[in-house]
Amino acid sequence: MEQIKITLKDGSVKEFSKGTTIMAMAEAISSRLAKEAVGGEVNGIVVDLKYPVNEDAEVNILKFEDEEGPPVFRHTSSHILAQAVQRLYPGSKLAIGPSIENGFYYDIDSEHRFTQEDLEKIEKEMERIVQENLEIERFELPRDEAIALMKEKGEIYKVELIEDLPEDAVISFYKQGDFIDLCAGPHLPSTKPVKAIKLLSVAGAYWRGDEKNKMLQRIYGTSFPKQKMLEEYLTRLEEAKKRDHRKIGKELDLFSIQEEGPGFPFFHPKGMVIRNILEDFWRKAHVKRGYTEIKTPIILNEQLWHTSGHWDHYKENMYFTKIDEGDYAVKPMNCPGSMLVYKRKMYSYRDFPIRMAEMGLVHRHELSGALHGLMRVRCFTQDDAHIFMLPSQIKDEIKGVIDFVDYVYGVFGFKYHIELSTRPENSMGTDEEWNLATDALKDALQEKNLPYKLNEGDGAFYGPKIDFHLEDCIGRTWQCGTIQLDFQMPQRFDLTYIGSDGEKHRPVMIHRVIFGSIERFIGILVEHFAGKFPTWLAPVQVKLLPIADKYKEYAQKVIAAMEEEDIRVELDDRNEKIGYKIREAQLEKVPYMLIVGEKEAESGTISVRSRDRGELGSQNLEDFIEVVRKEVKNKSL
Repeated sequence: MEQIKITLKDGSVKEFSKGTTIMAMAEAISSRLAKEAVGGEVNGIVVDLKYPVNEDAEVNILKFEDEEGPPVFRHTSSHILAQAVQRLYPGSKLAIGPSIENGFYYDIDSEHRFTQEDLEKIEKEMERIVQENLEIERFELPRDEAIALMKEKGEIYKVELIEDLPEDAVISFYKQGDFIDLCAGPHLPSTKPVKAIKLLSVAGAYWRGDEKNKMLQRIYGTSFPKQKMLEEYLTRLEEAKKRDHRKIGKELDLFSIQEEGPGFPFFHPKGMVIRNILEDFWRKAHVKRGYTEIKTPIILNEQLWHTSGHWDHYKENMYFTKIDEGDYAVKPMNCPGSMLVYKRKMYSYRDFPIRMAEMGLVHRHELSGALHGLMRVRCFTQDDAHIFMLPSQIKDEIKGVIDFVDYVYGVFGFKYHIELSTRPENSMGTDEEWNLATDALKDALQEKNLPYKLNEGDGAFYGPKIDFHLEDCIGRTWQCGTIQLDFQMPQRFDLTYIGSDGEKHRPVMIHRVIFGSIERFIGILVEHFAGKFPTWLAPVQVKLLPIADKYKEYAQKVIAAMEEEDIRVELDDRNEKIGYKIREAQLEKVPYMLIVGEKEAESGTISVRSRDRGELGSQNLEDFIEVVRKEVKNKSL
């Protein structure tokens, strides 16, 4: 039997007979690996465990814990869901059922309207299918036979999907028991490993995301190889619900989304305190790093967006208006405005790098179903910056931005990971420019000794990018910061500078954000801290609670002393018992409560209660003020 060489993830090379499956390779390495394996990766392509390898290859055997493991596991789970639905509700037609982050869903066309009770029934049927340990087999058919098979089963949505494929396409299916589904795979070898399943919700979804098409029912679920993992995930989900920024934002009176402006957030006075603190922090940090601040208009002539390339790549997400019979667009991005600021004068090579920062309000059209509190809105303020530089300065500027991002996230206590996204299909520019830009980003990351994940084809239309995904205190990740290297816009806007040779040359530019958007970053902070903001960020830092009306005069003196030190303080002088006032202040998540009564008024002291540490006892006012000042100055968490 012909032998092939297989290079494993750890770099070791093993020989196997040609045609050996991924599962057989796992069994040869260790019985435990074979038991935990969910799929394989052959030369970077994810495949079934039953996949036979017929040539020398790099092979990675995937477990559930690996990044590519859960999608295989949950794709199989979505097929189990579809099979259970068709067993319980005959005549249900299937659309698509992919794995998604943390779970899976299936879009179903059924006359039956699914309820929460139905989800419980479907879940039990899924568990029966798992216990049946049905073998999962892949088979392929020519296009015509594939269409005939799906027509025979009445699967009109699958027929439509197949008809969109090329005439010479070979179509793959997966079979488990009497259930067959159109699918590219990969899948588990049987239903047995899907030990822990939970169906979470049902929602409406238009076929192919088009509101002109029929509304289907989308059933969401998640699954794990162990019950304990499912329970831990459901606990995290419950914690996430408690931290929902929309709920906390309403309770703390930070912001609202009104019917009169769906997707356009209103910031209330306390929300504005947080927003202004963030912007003030942002401005000071930028001044220290050599940035100048600009402001560009929200509405600009339509022709500008043709020049920038946004018209061809982004117009579906833009808003438009007419002014004096001319066509104008509401800006979805700040960069074209920065181009015009640059073009107002001629620069010398000695002026570089030029770092322009802008808190720029942008508007983007989002479908109403995609809107989500502050996380997905139709207008938001990007903490943008555009850095114009010489080609020789690219690497140092990228490294400088990486350091800046690291500093900012560190202030809020966020860990993060990095992803590098390369050229997408609908991009501008030459291969040479893209290769140069991508290599510059890679080199900067390598010199900083930072690990990163490669996202092929996920860059911006004008350049590759580094994305920063920060992790909150319950392990969720949020894409916020980005560094995009751009050779295209300086060309499209004919940006130049005078070089040392006295000739005109083309600068290179970086687009970058750190918060991402102020609105979304505030939403993330609300959920990260569960509304319990550290003292320096809290809208109200101290609540004054007099025990009775006769101590209000002393309370006012305490307030005056704190306001002199710019401490944000509120007086609760309601005619309520002190226990009630303390509970209310706790619900408002105020960092410090100061109780004043006869003893405090006579001794000139305060009784301090901390939101997080409970009773701290009697203190001198000056000592307490110094504690708060230090927490604010050090941005203590």
